[in-house]
Amino acid sequence: MKNEEKVILIVMSRILDYPDRSFWEERSLVEQFVEEHLSSAAIREEVLKGITPLYEMTKIELQEQYVATFDNKEMANLYLTAHELGDSKKRGAALIQLQKLIVENGFEWKGKELADYIPMLLELLAFAPESENMNRLSSRLAFCFHRIQKALPDNHPYVAAISLLTKYVFATPGADEMTLLENEREETDHDELPYPLMYR
Repeated sequence: MKNEEKVILIVMSRILDYPDRSFWEERSLVEQFVEEHLSSAAIREEVLKGITPLYEMTKIELQEQYVATFDNKEMANLYLTAHELGDSKKRGAALIQLQKLIVENGFEWKGKELADYIPMLLELLAFAPESENMNRLSSRLAFCFHRIQKALPDNHPYVAAISLLTKYVFATPGADEMTLLENEREETDHDELPYPLMYR
């Protein structure tokens, strides 16, 4: 994995986490990290431009936007197996497999979130040694971000940030692969996903 990909993964693991007070407190650290670790001036500018609108929102505005976007919409949720399997009973086994993958790669997981919480998996992907399992995880996340980007309107405050991942890190899955993955899902009975709020 290229350095620029790792940097974007690390930055986006924070940007896509719930925006508590530390989100704004860490802004200067995030911007400094981008400036120091991205050698391309054009990519640095694009990353900073993509995340700046989120920092310019008030705490209440961004938190409300975050919940409305990622917690209440099935297509834009931030849980890997929910994208892959929907309401399928297979999710339990898939979560156990992810927990094993996290531990095997020496990543500290304290159970604050489900093992398929995407911001955490972005960080795992950035730091874990490259392997077949990590390549597979990258493909799975590519599927998720394709769905998320498709679900958001062009003027959504998170679109520019999501686009950084689909442009520089995750290649768009082929049509056949997308169809196969979509067919694995069991649809929910409604659009709202209440379970993320239980792990906040």
